[in-house]
Amino acid sequence: MRLPKRIKIVEVGPRDGLQNEAVVVPTEVKIELIDRLSATGLAAIEGASFVSPKWMPQMANSTEVIQGITQQPGVSYPVLVPNLQGLKAAIAAGADEVAVFGAASESFSRKNINCSIAVSFDRFGEVCTAARKQGLRVRGYVSCALGCPYEGQVEPETVAWVAGRMMELGCYEISLGDTIGVGTPIKARAMIDAVAKKVQIERLAVHFHDTYGQALANILAVMERGIAVIDSSVAGLGGCPYAPGASGNVASEDLLYMLKGLGIETGVDLQALVDAGQFISEFLKRPSGSRVANALACQLEGIKSCI
Repeated sequence: MRLPKRIKIVEVGPRDGLQNEAVVVPTEVKIELIDRLSATGLAAIEGASFVSPKWMPQMANSTEVIQGITQQPGVSYPVLVPNLQGLKAAIAAGADEVAVFGAASESFSRKNINCSIAVSFDRFGEVCTAARKQGLRVRGYVSCALGCPYEGQVEPETVAWVAGRMMELGCYEISLGDTIGVGTPIKARAMIDAVAKKVQIERLAVHFHDTYGQALANILAVMERGIAVIDSSVAGLGGCPYAPGASGNVASEDLLYMLKGLGIETGVDLQALVDAGQFISEFLKRPSGSRVANALACQLEGIKSCI
């Protein structure tokens, strides 16, 4: 089994992880979470989304968050933008990288960003052109890469077409998302194989939710295909308001534990990551969604058996 020697972890907890929380997380808590994550050795932390507060109230304080964090050298802080208006707000806030988000499902595209896939490409093109003029890199997301809550199965060739089109529009990297967590290793590999015919494997990332407990298995499967960039969410935070029942992204702590066990370099400190997850879990008044974090907590308390 040939695996990448080093994996880049893109932490999405402060944005994807918190966007669906019912209780609005204060600006100072988000800032402290991101600052704690910045100290772990992560290379990229997605901290905010410049969407309309009408659609995503949790992200209404994105400007204050981005301007309030202590940005560390060598760490990128990408933010999501849906259109030119969002891009302008992100630039004004001092964002150093932006991301656009589309879908491989027509129904999900209309539910999530209120437009067809074709119209979304027009928006992406405008954002990519304007962002490059400002010297900003653009990352692309493709939702429903392994299944859609409205349409069911999504064909790998459709995912490949969407990813290829986004790359043509100027995205430097495409993150392929299993938004509802229904993928299995065989399906994940088949999807990557199809997309790799349109986009170089070195320019692909994965963003797998853990609804059915398959995220780590799927990640390992696509790592065997050469995937070396993986999105994850501290404490397993997350979900999607347009995908009922979808759980959070794979927990960053669990991903890091697996990678360390495989001898793969990440540059990330596990205990510091666990501490960051514990901080936000305590604020949300619930246990961490990371099995590794909970196991380490049990060891620390001297509990011999935890269920």
